[in-house]
Amino acid sequence: MRFLRRFWPPLLLLAAIVGAWASGITQLISWHTLARHQLQLAAWVDVHPILAPSLYILAYAVLVALSLPEAAIISVAGGLLFGTLLGGSLAIAGSSIGAIVLFLAVRHHLAGAVAARGGRLIDLVREALTRDGFSYLLAIRLVPAFPFWLVNLAAALSGMRLLPYVSATLLGIIPGTFVYTSIGSGVGKVLAEGGAPDLSIIFSPGILGPLIGFAALSLLPVAWRHWKRSNA
Repeated sequence: MRFLRRFWPPLLLLAAIVGAWASGITQLISWHTLARHQLQLAAWVDVHPILAPSLYILAYAVLVALSLPEAAIISVAGGLLFGTLLGGSLAIAGSSIGAIVLFLAVRHHLAGAVAARGGRLIDLVREALTRDGFSYLLAIRLVPAFPFWLVNLAAALSGMRLLPYVSATLLGIIPGTFVYTSIGSGVGKVLAEGGAPDLSIIFSPGILGPLIGFAALSLLPVAWRHWKRSNA
């Protein structure tokens, strides 16, 4: 009973994740489903200008909190249904809320146990994240090479503080999210013809290059502090 009282939030989250995968909901979140229902969804959004964005944010938050990997499809759907700017803003809000929920559920109940059993390496990681966590996480968020859900879990288990986590997440997901929603704003015809959008555009030099540049800039404070310590 003591174990359940201490770890019930992450256990409840784990049960929800397993239930979501077992229910087959991940198979419903697909380009085929979006293409088949895009006209009905668009009509419903027009009729419910307040409820529709609210439910979109909620759905995105649940998707991220449950660590389901279909976030890119939901972002594109946001652009398709709400346009680039509004869809991107809604996607950022939903993904940030879900990431915070997951972070809090894991960090406050599992990070301490990981630290107690992790040894010196975990201590060094936690020390580095306490000092430079914002810069490290912002760089990782900016480069779309790391699974969003995995970064959320890693940051929570490492004991990163909440405020740097939230601010780095919010800033780091803005560029990639608007790339996806801009794709979604013009993807209706592609879906109607049975195709799927080419999301690899985010890895094209014109987009990935600036993102890597911004990530490098976010690490300059870390490099500066290391240089000062080594030359002190």
